[in-house]
Amino acid sequence: MNIHGLQRNFCSAPTTLLPVQLPTRMESHLCGDELQKRALLARALVRTTIARYVDQTNDRVDPRSLNFKKNGYGKPEVEWQIADDWQPPALQFNISHTSSLIACGVTVDSPIGIDVEEKQRKLKHHILAFARRYFSSHEVEHLTSISDIEIQRQQFIKLWTLKEAYVKALGRGFSASPFKTFTIQLKAAAKRGIYLSRDVESEISEISVDSLGSENLTNNWQFLLLELAGSHYAAICMQKHNTLGGKGNVPIKLTARRTIPLVEDECVLGTSAVVPISGLTF
Repeated sequence: MNIHGLQRNFCSAPTTLLPVQLPTRMESHLCGDELQKRALLARALVRTTIARYVDQTNDRVDPRSLNFKKNGYGKPEVEWQIADDWQPPALQFNISHTSSLIACGVTVDSPIGIDVEEKQRKLKHHILAFARRYFSSHEVEHLTSISDIEIQRQQFIKLWTLKEAYVKALGRGFSASPFKTFTIQLKAAAKRGIYLSRDVESEISEISVDSLGSENLTNNWQFLLLELAGSHYAAICMQKHNTLGGKGNVPIKLTARRTIPLVEDECVLGTSAVVPISGLTF
């Protein structure tokens, strides 16, 4: 699986790419040029990233030619143009952004959800009050047990990021998969579960998810939690390949690149820009 990240302070490249999703009139009125710039950078990152991986299958694709659609819950997908002599690659993607970073995750033949949050994100509400509103009782109990306010805040952001990634991977939207219907747990791990490019291997803690509702939403998924550029947490949830049958821990091959669409592209895995925190297959 691959992550492409764009830090907006590095990018001023013009482009004529068509939109993945345009802001509404109300959003444009409220945020103006900043939101328009954010949407432009996001669509440029998605299009150039997907075109890169199509090119690796020996089929060149102009990023501007890509079309997009949404599933029934609003998750964007590529709308491939099928031809008699060409079958589209089994690529899936998801995107997330903050005020200073955009991240795009790409997998082959596996649904994916990604969420990024600033480590220094300011919370308008008291952490425990906010957690009681959205988190499961187990997660609230875990946060309550942390006496250090800063550690408690960081743990809250990690949990929020993981829960967002899980809901986005399911592709069903927040209303269909409310945060209170499942619990995220982090445990110490004795095994190594992530394989990084350049033969770097990282020992990490495990992440598990338990469904609290009548419907089991947790089958056949795996997680990664990363620190990006020392300033953000990134959570990734992806479905294991069908041939694995959902059994046992499976190494995740991860590639991470810092990208300025149409200008610059750099592999940053194995550097301080990408630090694995935890991950699990279950």
